[in-house]
Amino acid sequence: MTDRTSGRRASAKPPTIADVAALAGVSVSAVSKVVNGRSGISAPTRQRVLEAAGKLRWSPSVTAVALRGARTRAIGMVAGRSSDLLATDPHFSVLISGIERELAPADYGLLLHIVGEEPGAEERAYRRLAEERRVDGVILTESRIGDPRFELLRQLRLPAVLVGVPWQADPVVSVQAGGQEAGVRAAVRHLVELGHRAIAYVSGPEDRVHTVFRRRVFESTLAELGLRPGRLFISDFSPQGAVAATEELLAAPAERRPTAVLFANDTMAVAAMNAARRLGVEVPRDLSVIGYDDLPLGEWVYPRLTTIGQDLFRVGQAAAAEMFRLLDPERAVAEPPSLRPPELVVRESTGPAARP
Repeated sequence: MTDRTSGRRASAKPPTIADVAALAGVSVSAVSKVVNGRSGISAPTRQRVLEAAGKLRWSPSVTAVALRGARTRAIGMVAGRSSDLLATDPHFSVLISGIERELAPADYGLLLHIVGEEPGAEERAYRRLAEERRVDGVILTESRIGDPRFELLRQLRLPAVLVGVPWQADPVVSVQAGGQEAGVRAAVRHLVELGHRAIAYVSGPEDRVHTVFRRRVFESTLAELGLRPGRLFISDFSPQGAVAATEELLAAPAERRPTAVLFANDTMAVAAMNAARRLGVEVPRDLSVIGYDDLPLGEWVYPRLTTIGQDLFRVGQAAAAEMFRLLDPERAVAEPPSLRPPELVVRESTGPAARP
């Protein structure tokens, strides 16, 4: 019987590795070597095999590759955030660009799973990646307090590299610049030098290790400078959360209203500046604002955003380089890219305090 839609026989079998070998005029083992990136195959033969596979629209199944012990040539990343939040935060796109810069020349790809914040979703995703042998390793972001992922990945025997500070003294390979406290300290000192005494901090969720770390540095720096603790607003990294925090902070009586606010990321800081302007508060005349990350958007807003810069692109490169060192230590001879400590980038969104 003929399938009228496709013009082919409905019972036609999909092409096999033997079909590719026959069309290319080589052995099945030669096709296998080409597919798995092994040596011993000349460039012309490799090209014939690839052309034959393309003509037949044949590709090896993930399961078959895994059974042969071959590399998948893919690195996984599971994002436990909502797609809406990721869409508004360029942080991850810059990080992923750095990862891809290292993976592409090595003919590796990045497999990104956005699983949302449903309990257990991340664990199920990692289990699928491991059981189906879809990736050679995974890159983790946003270490959490009591993070269960490290033990899970050890059980799954899935190599992992963490971007950021690990929870406690976990032996997982991590990528981070030294002197992480330097950026927040410099931001607080900058504001104090401008005459600010009422400084607020809008953080991310308190289950993130870097959130707690930065908040503690913020509080300890104020204490070292002889100032009272600033107002703290716990948010969710989103623009909506920043707007809500800004509205609440600016609705306080004049004597309790901050003259400067430090935000956990640039996206929140930009959203806060817009909210302040809508409320009749001018930045930096009435309110100084500082972000975190030094994303490109900070250069394109008015006033330009003062921020704590970290080179996310280079961090992504370093994470991918560490992954290659885990997967093949003998071949990964190059050192990962060096990372600068976070540093304050002063622009126009900070200025002298509006009042003593």
